[in-house]
Amino acid sequence: MAVGDLSKTGEEKTATRGQSEVNRRLKYISLAVLVVQNASLILSIRYVRTLPGDRFFTTSAVVMAEVLKVLTCLVIILLQKRLNVKETVYFLIDVIVVQYKDTLKLAVPSLIYTLQNNLQYVAISNLPAATFQVTYQLKILTTALFSVLMLRKSLSRVQWISLLLLFAGVAIVQVQQEGNKEASVKDTSTQNYTVGLVAVVISCLSSGFAGVYFEKILKGSSASVWVRNVQLGIFGMVLGLLGLWWNDGAAVAERGFLFGYTSMVWCVIFNQAFGGLLVALVVKYADNILKGFATSFSIIVSTVTSIYLFGFHVDVLFTAGAGLVIGAVYMYSLPKAPAGSASASSSSSSSSTSEKTDIDAEMEAFLPKCPGKEKGS
Repeated sequence: MAVGDLSKTGEEKTATRGQSEVNRRLKYISLAVLVVQNASLILSIRYVRTLPGDRFFTTSAVVMAEVLKVLTCLVIILLQKRLNVKETVYFLIDVIVVQYKDTLKLAVPSLIYTLQNNLQYVAISNLPAATFQVTYQLKILTTALFSVLMLRKSLSRVQWISLLLLFAGVAIVQVQQEGNKEASVKDTSTQNYTVGLVAVVISCLSSGFAGVYFEKILKGSSASVWVRNVQLGIFGMVLGLLGLWWNDGAAVAERGFLFGYTSMVWCVIFNQAFGGLLVALVVKYADNILKGFATSFSIIVSTVTSIYLFGFHVDVLFTAGAGLVIGAVYMYSLPKAPAGSASASSSSSSSSTSEKTDIDAEMEAFLPKCPGKEKGS
């Protein structure tokens, strides 16, 4: 009997050790995916927007990315319904048409996300990739402020300090860029630093508001992440087409929707469409610290790549500003100090768990089971 118990205990330890190893590998994979997605999208957009020759319509790229995203989510829903087309159609009609009030809730965040996607193209077309990557971290500040104002969330002292450091770092980078515009933007005839800066600031504001608004209206919702992406994508396509008609309607009618599309442009669109869905999958295995580290590391990757790819000039001011931003991002992602009482701790834990319950359930069929996984916010 004792021998049997010892054998069972040994097997449990081996299984636990094996599961821990799997969990650790998944975290490293998550880190790599987050870094590559964060850096590659910005660098690739900057690259295709600075190439000589005919330029594609960014408004059409935004619409195309939404189309691909919706199609991908529809395929995933079909797989969840075991390839039963009839059941899938009835399900989609129910969640999108019959429950139209729930669907209409997503019109506002979809409008903001569509605006944000278009503004990102404007910003990256006019700013060096490294400068955009650093400045775009202001979305952490705007998201935090909107969370405090709209969701009554509380921030720790370390988080408030990190937000101040973040703002200071971005400000230093802007001072450096203002004094070095010619080195930062080679072709001033087609690129406008001020336009790029205004675009990225508005993008950060819209990103912060949309994220918090999205969280607020969907609290307690039972809809899956894939259904939500379909609903967002439907509005995104309609609003994107309106934006295309308003901004590039005559040019698109003359030259065609896919004018200027090259293999590299398609790579950018696929990255934009599937990158977000891929990140949604891997954050299941990435905690806040890992995501903060990934963001910080992607800034370094973007800066180093920009030096070789675009001739970007890095001086002491940029290094200091970017260093502050990287440190601030990491500080902000650190877990809050445990509250004095166990009840506060358990309350925080249960709240934290409930935020991801729906997503976790939906992804269970597509991701390997990992009992020790940590939550990403």
